Amino acid sequence: MQNHIIRVWASADEHKREEELAWKLAVLASDEAPVENVVESMVINRIIDNAAVAMASLNRSPVITAREQALSHHRSNGATLFGMSSDYRIHAEWAAWANGTAVRELDFHDTFLHLEFGHPGDNICPLIAVAQQMQRTGIDIIRGIVTAYEVHVRLMQSIQLHSHKIDHVAHTGVAAAAGIGALLRLEPEIIYQAINQTLHVCCSTRQSRKGLISSWKSAAPAHSSKLA
Repeated sequence: MQNHIIRVWASADEHKREEELAWKLAVLASDEAPVENVVESMVINRIIDNAAVAMASLNRSPVITAREQALSHHRSNGATLFGMSSDYRIHAEWAAWANGTAVRELDFHDTFLHLEFGHPGDNICPLIAVAQQMQRTGIDIIRGIVTAYEVHVRLMQSIQLHSHKIDHVAHTGVAAAAGIGALLRLEPEIIYQAINQTLHVCCSTRQSRKGLISSWKSAAPAHSSKLA
């Protein structure tokens, strides 16, 4: 494991991009380190777990709504939806949205609690959707999920968002972007830009999880992964 000392810069401060956290994450995501067998087995467990909790939530109204939205975005070589025939394909970002909402709706999938908290399993749906649309292999999916988990967990161990009234789905978006980059074996330059742009558009406030806006609690991670 490598430890990195990071800081923030004012817009007028000149610095090398190699000093930025986004670049360090991009380099990590493009690394070709082998995936150990025990890690591969656990990733497969997480995929099964995600599918199980998604199927349990298919008839809940937020999931139905997200699925109806996704069904309006047909793409012949796209991704599949939980609860639908595998013959019907939609755009990957909309599959990430609908499937991610289904997985998150019941709050039953894996959770990580540290300085920040979250569900690293939220990264699985966007990665599978991209892999299906881009016709990637199971090995590619596993590499992407491992990368997303590594990034997500390390961010939760290091950066507390809720103390700044920012929701933890910001970590989700960054992790999903890094995982997609690893899955597609993209260059660090592309992953770096993707991480920065994803974080820029996927920040939600903690207020969206409180009071009477509770249905967004399950949709916010899926929205972040859709943007990634």
